[in-house]
Amino acid sequence: MWYFDNDYLEGAHPEILKCLTETNLEQTPGYGEDHYCAAAKDKIRTACGCPGADIYFTVGGTQTNALVIDSLLHSYEGVISAQTGHVNAHEAGAIEFTGHKVLSLPHYQGKISAADLSDYLKKFWKDENREHMVFPGMVYISHPTEYGTLYTKDELSALSDLCRAYRIPLYLDGARLGYGLMSRSTDVTLPDIAKYCDVFYIGGTKVGALFGEAVVFTHQNTPAHFTALLKQHGALLAKGRMLGIQFDTLFTNGLYFQISAHAIDMAERLKEMFLKKGYELFMDSPTNQQFIILENDFIQELQKKVSFSYWEPLDGHRSVVRFATSWATTKEQLDALEALI
Repeated sequence: MWYFDNDYLEGAHPEILKCLTETNLEQTPGYGEDHYCAAAKDKIRTACGCPGADIYFTVGGTQTNALVIDSLLHSYEGVISAQTGHVNAHEAGAIEFTGHKVLSLPHYQGKISAADLSDYLKKFWKDENREHMVFPGMVYISHPTEYGTLYTKDELSALSDLCRAYRIPLYLDGARLGYGLMSRSTDVTLPDIAKYCDVFYIGGTKVGALFGEAVVFTHQNTPAHFTALLKQHGALLAKGRMLGIQFDTLFTNGLYFQISAHAIDMAERLKEMFLKKGYELFMDSPTNQQFIILENDFIQELQKKVSFSYWEPLDGHRSVVRFATSWATTKEQLDALEALI
């Protein structure tokens, strides 16, 4: 079998495993108070161009979203998201489990528009019954989106301006951030994200780490006693240096960006491969997730030898499927897939 289901099928980049092995018998303080975490935070601040950023390490994406959203909202507030947003569609109600409603907006290839957000906020604050409603307390976006699409710098700026006008934070889910930053089509950099977003996270689980995400608060807006909140949400790792070592490695000599660029190279080749064979794209994703339209009968046949993600039905005889590349995808894997299609 050849596997293209997602971008976290493999373990970790060899450099990370090497560093974890070399430091295995060192004794360090727990809970992220070690020098590896400190070094990783300094490197991330430099990469973000945000020397005053507060950074915290967590273990996984759903846990991070639930923690950040819950910590920034009052009990009567919800979070605005695209209908297709990860927190709305693929996290088993984790946000609602914390007591906060996800307030969904229409999506355009996975993204929300500033116009729709403005309309929603204006209508809410003009509604005389708003005290009986869930207040919009923050805005959630992901970059890349669930469809592998990206916000432009202008789109981020417009969303940021609206959030600041209404005094609510803009939160960016960066589970696949490396793949978005290294896309050949993007005009958004890591310092841009730090500039326009009040909080975001840099994904490690899907970009070369064994596990781990780095939460970045950019505007001196870290919730009070955030370490206690980390603990309450089960997100404070006792062996915190395991996260620090991984992110210190990823942000040394540009490794995070190099391995992300490799995944983009592989995705572009995969896309060209399908197009060359006459297959259609559901949408032209510029990142490592590629959405292909296939005949249902062919899907069943191909699944005997290749593993990929079923996404959604298209019509009576065709469906959309997703092929994902990663930092570890090889040319040999793509050669094998090309032979099969």
